[in-house]
Amino acid sequence: MTRTKRLFVLLLLGSPCAAASGDPTASAYPVAAPLEQYLIADTQAEIALARSAAPASISANAEILVLGKHGYETAVPGRNGFVCFVERSWAAGFDDPEFWNPKLRAPNCFNPPAARSVLPQYRKRSEWVIARLDRAQIVERARAEFNHRRFTAPEPGSLTFMLSKQGYLSDEAAGPWLPHLMLFVASEGAAIWGAGLEGSPILGSPGKAYEPTVLLIPVRRWSDGSPAPPPESDHRHGS
Repeated sequence: MTRTKRLFVLLLLGSPCAAASGDPTASAYPVAAPLEQYLIADTQAEIALARSAAPASISANAEILVLGKHGYETAVPGRNGFVCFVERSWAAGFDDPEFWNPKLRAPNCFNPPAARSVLPQYRKRSEWVIARLDRAQIVERARAEFNHRRFTAPEPGSLTFMLSKQGYLSDEAAGPWLPHLMLFVASEGAAIWGAGLEGSPILGSPGKAYEPTVLLIPVRRWSDGSPAPPPESDHRHGS
């Protein structure tokens, strides 16, 4: 498995691919760390990190969320429908071995469709984490929310910017990986996009019915406009 593939497995939100990394109970992070390890003490630093997810033309007018002891809260009101925030490890797929990694900091900036249809799921998941539910309980809650249609498939056009040169997306990346866009689609959407096929620039594969499927598209520049290193040539998914 190439380094790009391994990182893809580790950093996806809601990715079914994370199961390929092994049994999560055998990972270095089998249970949640104390909540304080997931928080950022300096609110202004968290706001700045959240804004770094997208170009200033987007993030300057976006709503900014910060994680507190009761969940994500609005720190800065927005004017353009975008919502920027710093995801923590539990936004990953339920089988991801880094699901409880307290080091993870992933700046995201959701566009309006994603903010309406995907973001509420991650905010609710954060509330369950803060309530000290374990991973199995969170999975059951998520499944029930989908079954009762309180969680839905992503709206068409849902995406997030992940263009920050900062953050920490996985232990494998040990930093920000590559600037990329993430598309949120229904589980059958991966095939429509040609995701995960040999030579395709789009990384991804179908997700579980009760988690958004996420597709990644590496791009050429960070949010500050500086050039990014090229991705590895091998973008096939799998080992």
